[in-house]
This record gives sequence, structure tokens and C-alpha cells, in this order.
Amino acid sequence: MATANTRNYVRAFRSLPPPLINFFKKYPPPALSFTTTTTTTSEPAVSVAEKTSTPSSQTTPPEYRNPFLPFKSPSTLRWQPPAFSLRRQAQLYKLAEQHNVLPLLPPSAKHPVERQRRREEFGLRVKGTGVGQKVKGKLWERTLKGRLEARRKAMEGMGEMVKTWKERGHGRGWKKWPK
Repeated sequence: MATANTRNYVRAFRSLPPPLINFFKKYPPPALSFTTTTTTTSEPAVSVAEKTSTPSSQTTPPEYRNPFLPFKSPSTLRWQPPAFSLRRQAQLYKLAEQHNVLPLLPPSAKHPVERQRRREEFGLRVKGTGVGQKVKGKLWERTLKGRLEARRKAMEGMGEMVKTWKERGHGRGWKKWPK
């Protein structure tokens, strides 16, 4: 039974695109790569308190470093950049989402769930989209509403203006030229 599951995992792994395969080879998910290694010692009659304090009976996970986050080197005490740029992280997340292996990738700012959470928390963050704010816009965009209103008023009074034009003799003595 275990070999059948293993074969299915291997077949699924081989169906992934090369960038995901390379990522999982270099940075295997901690949930899949961690195996409990308990060593039992063959010492005669050791008390329970002494047995729990010995390091040979403890299980320790291997050191896992998130390749999407900066890392402070313990030897130099300097920060190293992430192994994957934000662009490459976004590409990996998109591929993982298409192939249903998204939970196997480490957390990052580019994770779709994190992006959705930030979008809900902060909104679009475009100037002028908040309450009581206006987007500056171009000059013609800022003055469009006023011009349309003036045009609407002029069209409403157009019948009177034509009548007055005809009474006065087609422009003689006309002081109110339409704009």
C-alpha cells in the first residue's frame, strides 16, 4: 500500500513543470521531508527522568530556511537576500496554484491568500479612492462636469435665443453671442 502511494506521489511530481520540480528538489517542503528519527539506547535500567533528558531520544526537525525570506547569516551576522526574487515567487505561486500544490510552498508576501488578505485590509491604495478624496485627473476631466452642465442649460434656453435672434434681424444689435 505504501509503495502505491509513493508511486502516485512520484507520478504527480513528474507531471509538474520544471520550475516547480527544481524548487522542490532544492527546497523540499518541511511537511514531506521531516522524518522522525528516534534512536534507542541499549543501556540497562535507566530511570525515566534520565532517559527524557538524553539528547539521543529527542526528535529534532532539520534546519529549514524559507527561500522566499531574507536570511541573517549566523557566521557573518549580515543579511542575505531571498533566494527567489518577488517576480520568481509570483511565478512559482501561479504554477503551484495551477497544479494544486500551493500548500507545499513556503509562506511569502506573494502567496495568493496573503495577497487577498492585504487587499481586503488595505484596499486598492490608489490616491483619490478613499472617502472624500478626488483623483486629480487631467484638466479636461476636472472641468468636464461644469462644461456639460453649462451646455445643458444653454440647450434648455436655445428656443428663446433663436426666437430673439430672428426678431432682431439675424445678428443686428445682438450682444449675447453663444459660446
